[in-house]
Amino acid sequence: MRFALACAMRVALFIGAAVPLWSCHGEPEQKSPETAQAEEPGMVAQQESTAQDSTLVTAAPDLLKRLRVAVLSEGELHEPLRVPGRVSIEEFSRLARIGATVTGRITHIDASVGQRVKRGQKLAVLNSTEFSDTQRAFLKALAQKQLHTVIVERARKLYKSGVISELEFQRRASELSQAETEYNAMADQLQVLGMSDESIAVLEKNRTIQPLVPVASSIDGIVMERHVSQGLVVQPADVLFVVADLSQLWIVAEVPEQQAEWARVGQQVEAEIPALSDRRVKGQLVYIAPTVDPETRTVTVRMEVANPDGSLKPEMLATMLISGKVSRLPMLPAEAVVRDGDHDAAFVPAGDGRFRLKPVKLGKEIGGLRPVLSGLAAGEEVVTEGSFHLNNERLRKELER
Repeated sequence: MRFALACAMRVALFIGAAVPLWSCHGEPEQKSPETAQAEEPGMVAQQESTAQDSTLVTAAPDLLKRLRVAVLSEGELHEPLRVPGRVSIEEFSRLARIGATVTGRITHIDASVGQRVKRGQKLAVLNSTEFSDTQRAFLKALAQKQLHTVIVERARKLYKSGVISELEFQRRASELSQAETEYNAMADQLQVLGMSDESIAVLEKNRTIQPLVPVASSIDGIVMERHVSQGLVVQPADVLFVVADLSQLWIVAEVPEQQAEWARVGQQVEAEIPALSDRRVKGQLVYIAPTVDPETRTVTVRMEVANPDGSLKPEMLATMLISGKVSRLPMLPAEAVVRDGDHDAAFVPAGDGRFRLKPVKLGKEIGGLRPVLSGLAAGEEVVTEGSFHLNNERLRKELER
């Protein structure tokens, strides 16, 4: 009897386990979507992984449509040699140290530092006894020349008439030649002292001595220095003004001897100017020193740059960029880059609509692309459009945790 009862209970339990569960309304019990999804293999583990990993983000369908994924490709990166330098005045043809041509006393000053002047423009005036004496000597030589010209003309007539001998005529002609030589020498001396041909012609015509000597600029430019004051006695060796043409300048830099072979005369180069918000200026190398500085082990190079607007100033600091090695590196579009804390990052696909944020080390932007120094390799897929929105979604999810 006990055996039969035990067998009956086992059969009842088996049948009960085989019958599906029914609701109180007589229908099979339906599972919620959350319950069904949770029972799918691996879904629970995946959700927990995404929730715990702050670098992973799942894109909603509407966001997924706005994303673009591309394969990272390589590009050529010309690594420039960066050498410190400074802006300098082009000293060969665009800098003039102007002085007086004679000894004298400054009576008037017409130019000040910073003033723009033209070639031939008067900068100062001085009164010179030496200049007056030279004009006086010129007028004396002129008178002698005119006198001997008359004497020779008279002697020529007398010689033709047989009144004087040929020897006497030649003697008087020789005296005229000497007078002409003296006249020409004094005219040259006046030119050396700064007198123009027109002024000499006026002096010859009017016979009026002018003791005032103008000090004029020899180039177009800006007065950079002034070393005179009213009443100062100056000598020909004194520098009274320094005038510079700043429309074209040099940038001078010191290249380490190990990289000196990268520099070539005529090479197109660039320079960054920190004082102008790192503005880049272009030019070409015009000089490379033939020797190495024994103390710094560097080679001096000069590039020539145009300065039409005058924004570059002498003695500004600069960094010269000389083309050097060429490297092939993965190139990441600049819009694919997001900031994560204090470093750059980019999103890569992680499957199932998820994306992972990867830290990357990048170089400076070149034409809308940034060279990847580390963190990504060529051939990897990366989000190139929509990274900003994807990162916002990641940050939002992180705040909700």
